[in-house]
Amino acid sequence: MTDDVGMPLRRFELPTLAGLSPSRRVGGLVLAVVAPALLTAGLVGFGERVGLAGDVLVLLIAVVVATIVGGVWAAVVSALLGSTLLNYFFIPPVRTFEIRDAHNIWTVAGFVLVGLLVGGVVHRAASTASAAARAGAEARTLAAVARATLGGEEALPTLLEQMRLSFGMTSVSLLRRAGAAGDWVSVAARGSDPATRPEQADVQVPAADGLVIALSGRSLGPSDRLVLGAFAAQATGLMERDELARAAAAAARLEASERLRDALLAALGHDLRTPLASARAAVSSLRSDDVTWSEGERSELLATAEESLGRLGSLVSDLLDLSRLRAGVLAVVRQPLWLDELVPPALDELGPEAAKVVIAMPDDLPPAVGDAAVVMRVLVNLIGNALRHAAGDAAPLVTGRADGDVVEVRIVDHGPGIPARDRERVFSAFQRLGDKDNRAGLGIGLALSRGLAEAMDGTLEPEETPDGGLTMVLRLPAAQGVSEASEASGADASDDPAGGR
Repeated sequence: MTDDVGMPLRRFELPTLAGLSPSRRVGGLVLAVVAPALLTAGLVGFGERVGLAGDVLVLLIAVVVATIVGGVWAAVVSALLGSTLLNYFFIPPVRTFEIRDAHNIWTVAGFVLVGLLVGGVVHRAASTASAAARAGAEARTLAAVARATLGGEEALPTLLEQMRLSFGMTSVSLLRRAGAAGDWVSVAARGSDPATRPEQADVQVPAADGLVIALSGRSLGPSDRLVLGAFAAQATGLMERDELARAAAAAARLEASERLRDALLAALGHDLRTPLASARAAVSSLRSDDVTWSEGERSELLATAEESLGRLGSLVSDLLDLSRLRAGVLAVVRQPLWLDELVPPALDELGPEAAKVVIAMPDDLPPAVGDAAVVMRVLVNLIGNALRHAAGDAAPLVTGRADGDVVEVRIVDHGPGIPARDRERVFSAFQRLGDKDNRAGLGIGLALSRGLAEAMDGTLEPEETPDGGLTMVLRLPAAQGVSEASEASGADASDDPAGGR
């Protein structure tokens, strides 16, 4: 198993206080008995060729080796046994425990003292190395936890999992005291059957006021609890960081919502005020008794009022439809329809400016499935958008084709186009790329058009026009089961644009 940054997760093994395992201690005691006996047997075979000083040095080597292997108790046993063998076999009178010369007494005492001192030094060195190894193990474990958690998106659960694996526990949970009744709530947990209350766990480590880390699986010693304290401090820091991040995200969302609301209100104010002001001015002028209007002027004022009210009605309708789409309550009627029959009425709704749009719909375009009124709405939005962004005399083109089980309508313009990185942004409500103010309107046309297309199980996607510009592709499911014979029979077409041919 590996952590979030590819570091291996290993159980946290700490040396004992003395730095020696039980098997090593037993081995040292055995060596403390065997080594002096074997060396003594070898020295006895040499007779007088080594001398008392050599005998002492050889037996001291046995004491040092036994101490290195088994620690201080091996040193004591080896020193006592070595001094006894030295006295019995090498100090006159030999083969007795009697010591006649005073200097030999000091030889034996010095041997024992040197053996014990060497054992103490070796034991102290082993303990120091053990402490250094322990500190290194703690540092490596905590560093691995920091890399694994602080760089991840779910830092706190990752830390708890590392803690569980490091100490060989079955489960770890971070519990918080909540409410006046003192109930415990699990903030995060890892492992099987994690504790929901501190008393259910084998080990409880306070992390902060009202926070406890509960570990289940086995009991831990005081030294391991010290390391757990470092884990607990880091868990507290991570939880506080997550809470600050959530608070910052909430504040950012609130600020973005405020900016969106301000932008929406400003755009609504402009888009609603402009047609209302135009219609009101036209009606007020017609009602004025101070001016006598000619028939042509009256017609022009009425046309202005009608156009302004039409814009206002279209805006309100778009807003209502968008809200119904987002609420999932927009009713769509699915029925067979011929897309080439819906393009002309859509152009008529756009007014005289739409006369320059080129229509190149194939005669054999198969029927699609959708809601005629909704498709008309989408076509009006898309063709109107193409007219607004058309470059010079380059007229927009409306064409279509069948592609497998879908029918496409493509609205092509040769305007400035949209960079690939921004093409999805134009489908966001109240988003108009490149506009510096709200005079261009709310920018809900494309968002509404895509939503309407998807409500009919279709799609609306932007593509780059080969010679520059933007192509909007409306795809709807092809009608299945519409007989070609019914088209060839010359049946009367309905007045409804969705009617048969």
